[in-house]
Amino acid sequence: GLEAKTLLNYLINKKPKTYKPSQLRSLQRRIKTWRAEYGESKLPIYRQNIQPGKQSQSDFTVMNSLNITIKGVHLKHLLFHFMLPYSRWESVRICYSETFDNLVVGFEKAVWELGYTAPEHRTDNLSAATKAMGDKREFTERWQQAMAHYQINPTTNNPGVSHENGSVEKSHDLLKKAIEQALLLRGYRDFDDMKSYENFIEGVVKTRNDYCLERLAEETELLQELPDEKWHAPTVVQVRVSPASIVQLMNKPYSVPSRLIHYTLKAYIYPDEIILFYGNKRLQNMPRNHDDSLSGINYRHLIDGLVRKPEAFESYRYQEAFFPRLCFRQAYDQLRKKRAGNADKLYLKVLQLAKIQSEQLVSDALILLLEDGQTPTPLAVKDLIDVYHQERQHVEVREPCLADYDQLLTNVTRPEVH
Repeated sequence: GLEAKTLLNYLINKKPKTYKPSQLRSLQRRIKTWRAEYGESKLPIYRQNIQPGKQSQSDFTVMNSLNITIKGVHLKHLLFHFMLPYSRWESVRICYSETFDNLVVGFEKAVWELGYTAPEHRTDNLSAATKAMGDKREFTERWQQAMAHYQINPTTNNPGVSHENGSVEKSHDLLKKAIEQALLLRGYRDFDDMKSYENFIEGVVKTRNDYCLERLAEETELLQELPDEKWHAPTVVQVRVSPASIVQLMNKPYSVPSRLIHYTLKAYIYPDEIILFYGNKRLQNMPRNHDDSLSGINYRHLIDGLVRKPEAFESYRYQEAFFPRLCFRQAYDQLRKKRAGNADKLYLKVLQLAKIQSEQLVSDALILLLEDGQTPTPLAVKDLIDVYHQERQHVEVREPCLADYDQLLTNVTRPEVH
């Protein structure tokens, strides 16, 4: 187990006149020769003959080394990676943690894109699918239920023996290299939003899949049919709406309409979406918040109350959620400079216009006022919106005259009928 450098340092200390650092390469060669004859036995990797239609594999892989940014902000994320070892067909899904929900949704996305399932699916010993039972791990009940829905036998590699899940492990490296090459060709790693990045990743995967269509056609003949519907079991929790019109779900705040204050709601939590029910009545769908932002706070739920109590806005813990676009933040800062005494009140009325009229219209009005150096008061914003509505009312759409079409038809030369 000793390295050549360690041994050489030992020899130099023992006999400094006989040995010197320049002899390192010679010593390394002699040790390698000695190990070839007397060295410790190693465990070989036993390459398998991969059979078509027998197995699918999946795993998570960290993507942070690619330095992807969304509007300049570094995106820390994973990919759920599914593949068929024989044909090398694959599917991916962006996620942020190795949870059961991300495992199931990524798996279902893959098999429904594929249109089939293999009779066996292999994962490693991730906690999303397995749990510790003494000195070994067993599949969780929920993962077994999901696999049973698709009539699939779940398997896993032995702990610490990752090459037993080697096809998807190798595919991780090849996929990352393909994405890296596509990024180099693109010339930059910043994306406008998550959807743009998702489309980019899907494009890379599609290109890779195009190279395996022949083997995929051979493999799909041996795969199983899908069931009639997906197995998609969300996390269901009871949650009470606070006096602040907020619910806390998975340690993240989400706003709801103030009429629901003190109500107890049922939340169905999916990996990318949360649905709120009262009894059997669906009340609200909202994207799930995966980071430390305030994306779960919707200013439209809370703005009317703040207009009545503007003094609460200055130190409001969710204040940042009330600047839906940069121009709103700039308008607020401008009001604080020019109308410091009642800036909060004026700004909240501007934001209320965004709820009542249109966020886009108010945004356009704010940009015009700021560029012109005018104070973005509610009255100034409303005047610009009124001008827009007046211009729209003067649009004239003439009704077409059907007689023109009749005249056109009479002038058409008809072909002779033989």
